Amino acid sequence: MENKILIVNTGGTFNKYYDPLKGELVVDQEEKALKALADAWMCEFEIINIIGKDSLQMNNHDRLELLAILSQSDATRIIVVHGTDTMHLSAAYVDDAEMEKKVVFTGAMVPYAIDPVEATANFALAYGALLNISEDGIYIAMHGLCEHFSRIRKDTQQGKFVRVD
Repeated sequence: MENKILIVNTGGTFNKYYDPLKGELVVDQEEKALKALADAWMCEFEIINIIGKDSLQMNNHDRLELLAILSQSDATRIIVVHGTDTMHLSAAYVDDAEMEKKVVFTGAMVPYAIDPVEATANFALAYGALLNISEDGIYIAMHGLCEHFSRIRKDTQQGKFVRVD
């Protein structure tokens, strides 16, 4: 199924919204941001929701669940929406499986529900990159960059993802 694109939604800031009853940002479990993007673009994606956590709370059991979903899917092109703090750890974990698939991790540092610009730009970058990547592998698409996961990291000093050499 070469044309099928799977979106695996793990949570993270991309999916957070302000809950006035709790007085805090919480991870949306219903993929509202991704549904809004799909509706606006008039696209249909297969979306699977798993984990539903901030990435700082993710552990290797969660990463094993992610790997199982990716491995078992017949999709060969996959976008993983993930929190930015441990995105590189999950990408490395998935990379160890050496799947014959193109997997692009993306996310946002500002929740879609608060300001959709960054989340939309990063998702669009991941989607476009996924359509054009020629080699199987694990990639990160953030802040205008899309490369093999080992070449991109979150720079907490600059507040953005940067290329590492």
